[in-house]
Amino acid sequence: MLNRKRIKCDLCVVGGGMSGMAAAIAAAREGLKVVLMHERAVLGGNASSEIRMWICGSKGEDNKETGILEEISLENLYRNPTKSYAIWDTVLYDFIRREENITLLLNCTCMDAEAEKGEFANGRDTVIKSVTGYQMTTQTFYDVEAKFYSDCSGDSILAPLTGAHFKIGREAKSDFGEDTVVEVADKMTMGMSCILQGRETLEPVKYIAPQWSTKLNEEIFKNKKCRVNLYEDTENFWYLELGGDRDSIGDTEELRDELVALATGTWDYLKNTEGHNAENWDLEFLGFLPGKRESRRMCGEYMITQRDISDGVVFDDEIAYGGWPLDDHFPGGFWHVGTPNTNFKTPAPYSIPYRALYSENVENLFFAGRNISMTHMAMSSIRVMATCMLLGDAVGRASAIAVKKGLTPHGVYLNEIESLQKSIMNADNFLPSRVRAVSDTCKNAELNAPDTLRNGQDRGHRIYSTTQKTASYQAPLGKEITYSFNTAEVKSLHLVFSSDLNRETLPGSNCERIHTTRSNIKLDSPQMHMPKTLCREFTLYGELEGKREELLTVSDNRRRAYHLELGRSFDKFVLIPIASWGEDNTVDIISFDFE
Repeated sequence: MLNRKRIKCDLCVVGGGMSGMAAAIAAAREGLKVVLMHERAVLGGNASSEIRMWICGSKGEDNKETGILEEISLENLYRNPTKSYAIWDTVLYDFIRREENITLLLNCTCMDAEAEKGEFANGRDTVIKSVTGYQMTTQTFYDVEAKFYSDCSGDSILAPLTGAHFKIGREAKSDFGEDTVVEVADKMTMGMSCILQGRETLEPVKYIAPQWSTKLNEEIFKNKKCRVNLYEDTENFWYLELGGDRDSIGDTEELRDELVALATGTWDYLKNTEGHNAENWDLEFLGFLPGKRESRRMCGEYMITQRDISDGVVFDDEIAYGGWPLDDHFPGGFWHVGTPNTNFKTPAPYSIPYRALYSENVENLFFAGRNISMTHMAMSSIRVMATCMLLGDAVGRASAIAVKKGLTPHGVYLNEIESLQKSIMNADNFLPSRVRAVSDTCKNAELNAPDTLRNGQDRGHRIYSTTQKTASYQAPLGKEITYSFNTAEVKSLHLVFSSDLNRETLPGSNCERIHTTRSNIKLDSPQMHMPKTLCREFTLYGELEGKREELLTVSDNRRRAYHLELGRSFDKFVLIPIASWGEDNTVDIISFDFE
């Protein structure tokens, strides 16, 4: 008989991709006991070393996603200047291990669930009692009993296991008035990819393709309207895609075989056909685990449509934003003749509602990632990983409120949505339609620096309205920035530095600067460094009646934002920036305020 263990927790997150990681970290930081169940040996899902998709997100100036993703990105710049995937995996692993409230179950596949049927609050008919995972390395079954569950598995494994409502495939144009070519709804999806990576060397490298490789020629790539170029930083072979016209779950193993044959055939075409300058290139990586774009989508309280995105609908329960184009890949994938995808611009940023993150029929089920409640067309934009991390962060914080207040996910919407939005913004996540609260004491205090530090707007150059534009304060190193005010109880203090969200102070092309990892490795690929705008060392003090207390001192800072919960009286705050990661004698500060 195999081993069996039971774990009780507040939140069980199924799936350790980027959205699942964000959900687990956010909940753990809010004090919840979290189990993160992930079926692979490394974290990150599509962004991991097993698949190697880029983390993409909102387009446009200063629209980069912050919060947990920016923490990870900055840590990666600090520890991983060559963008090594081996180091990247350890960065992700470290971010989970450092959270003492997370129990991590790697190599553990969610395979069963116990669900109770009945009549529950707000018209729900199901509640999950436990989920079961099998850890292959220890031959152990884990039964996880939680108050809440979050399906961040991509394929929505908890849908068939619990009876949670879901959809799959493409809606018809007439269903929601979307700008789609689909006249009749079908079960087709976007496909999956097995990624290639090459490394440039100093001498010719021979390549002999397996006999089962797909035979490719110049005419095929002309039909696809693309040309392979290993010297382009943007070349990541995303178009080696199959499976949208088949079962994106049931046919995955068969499709993997075809994708590997297509990938080796592509490398053979590059290496052994004239005109590609690939003689000195070696095959660095070939993925055997397909990176999926689409499968099941859960049904939530609200279904986001392409019209919501394109028309710029602003939701009262906004908890995240998107901004990737409507990037719908044709089901035929690589064998589709012509342009392989649509690429329609979206308002950046656009609003995403909380109601799309929890089940319409399962009382205690959240979800985050490419499987939230949305149409196929909406998913073509929301599915990218940076956006999905914002969704995971929101789920983690919503679950914390639900546990502490004794609410269901829908109860959070009814009673605590403003508390959720406040928690999200305090954690350095941007909400386009909202501004962080700053106390009247802070607004009226004597400040020896520009008022932009206390306007509650945490984007250095982000336009929040048609009339107001924020700007960071270039503070001289060593100079005290002070607030003086009558003695008052301070709930919290908020500090945001400029981390150069547009990455203008990093080397290389725009593609090199904005992505945490790279595809093909050239001889002249640049080494990364910390953003030069970011504060490297600082000290923060609080005072009461002349007595100074050190609140925070940080050396080798790798974070953009700090939010300190205080809950006691002060009459003065002093921030001293000591060093920058750049060569200037100033450091960019965006926010320094309190509530």
